[in-house]
Amino acid sequence: MKEYYVKRSNMSYFLDRLEEDVESVSSSVYLPPDLSVNDIQQITLSSLPDTIIELAAGSLTGAVIFTGRESNTLVFPPFLLKEKVIFSDCTTEPLRELVAKDFIVGLVLVHLGTYAVGVCKGDVLVSSKVGTGLVHGRTRKGGSSSQRFQRRRENQAREFLERVCGHAREHLQPYEKTLDYLVYGGPHQTVLQLQKECLVLKTFEDRTLQTIDVPALKQKVLEAAVTRVWSSRVIEWGNEIEEV
Repeated sequence: MKEYYVKRSNMSYFLDRLEEDVESVSSSVYLPPDLSVNDIQQITLSSLPDTIIELAAGSLTGAVIFTGRESNTLVFPPFLLKEKVIFSDCTTEPLRELVAKDFIVGLVLVHLGTYAVGVCKGDVLVSSKVGTGLVHGRTRKGGSSSQRFQRRRENQAREFLERVCGHAREHLQPYEKTLDYLVYGGPHQTVLQLQKECLVLKTFEDRTLQTIDVPALKQKVLEAAVTRVWSSRVIEWGNEIEEV
């Protein structure tokens, strides 16, 4: 099994290569999200590895499966597939159209102590703010001094997240009616704490797409996150492999 990501700028070339080898692709199956393993088993060929079916069922954006005589390709698109469609050949147009559309995407990336908030149209940043804040690390000391330190750390974290919320409001509210998706990044618990304390983010709950792993935030990390959000995850495997 081979796994990699394809950037938006390279997706056309990637699909061109699939079409050039069109005789080796016997079907193209477009699967929207929220389909169960049983649903996909009924839609696709029974010869697909169970792991591939489970991965497709677990995708938040859906999946496209190109099956062939010798090899197969599974593509997780960056944004939601809306319809279930099955073609008896190599059909890439629905995927091309999805990746080519200039969605407006908000990004809220946060670690305790660093943050980045941005909005991109297509894969180009049109608004962004990157910054830092003082949040002391945890202490191993015990006793009353440890408790005072912990309370101070909690206050620092709350003040820091309030500031991040203010920047999120500043950059996201102008796009309240036009934002297509919102993506979070950072440690799971930190993101959950921000979501809980920042009411403006609830406006975009129905458009929340995913949470990605990011290191401590700088402008280049935000720019890399935009590239990642717009990239498609690809898995390839041969038919001689019974299980992935």
